[in-house]
Amino acid sequence: MGEMTIQWLGHSCFLMTTDKGTRILCDPCDAATGYEIAPQECDILTISHDHHDHNYAALALGNPVRIDKSGEYRAGDVRISGISTYHDHDGGKKRGNNIVFVFEFDGMRIAHMGDIGEVPDEATMARMGRIDVMLIPVGGVYTIDGEEAETIVEAIKPKVVIPMHYKTPALKFELNELGECIKLIKDRPVHYMRSSTAHLSADTLGSDRVIVLDCSKE
Repeated sequence: MGEMTIQWLGHSCFLMTTDKGTRILCDPCDAATGYEIAPQECDILTISHDHHDHNYAALALGNPVRIDKSGEYRAGDVRISGISTYHDHDGGKKRGNNIVFVFEFDGMRIAHMGDIGEVPDEATMARMGRIDVMLIPVGGVYTIDGEEAETIVEAIKPKVVIPMHYKTPALKFELNELGECIKLIKDRPVHYMRSSTAHLSADTLGSDRVIVLDCSKE
């Protein structure tokens, strides 16, 4: 199996690159968040919901395939499933809908949970299927918090968890800090990277571990 890279650009924005070079930009955010993210060349752009800290499409250079609705998609060597969820605990009445995107490439299945605001029901988790790498919000306030993230992780059992959407020095609004997500990390090996980028392959994922990326580093 090939090796992919996943780079945390800040907040919920990631740039994933497959072994064949296909670039996927997820949930780009604008500068009002506090993150100054440079525009990125990409082939696929996914947007989980239409809020300014997740839908800043101006960061996507080139002519990417834009996916902002639920459904099944194929772009190059990447299969994508968009699964409808909610941005709150009240059926979307407070903050609207959210799309969980599941990407399949290089022998791995990667879930970007967007701004999910609830623990999804069993049917929704069954639609997600096997997940190898999960990018999940943990900062609470506008999304699930660390305890709810732990509930989802325990149910789906991804091999690797990468936290996102939490308070950092750059962020201009209040969320919980990563250190408050004690339950998520207390019983798992945690790898604190001195880099914004992780290199992952199906053969070397390991199991039940957390990778913390540093978006302030190249």
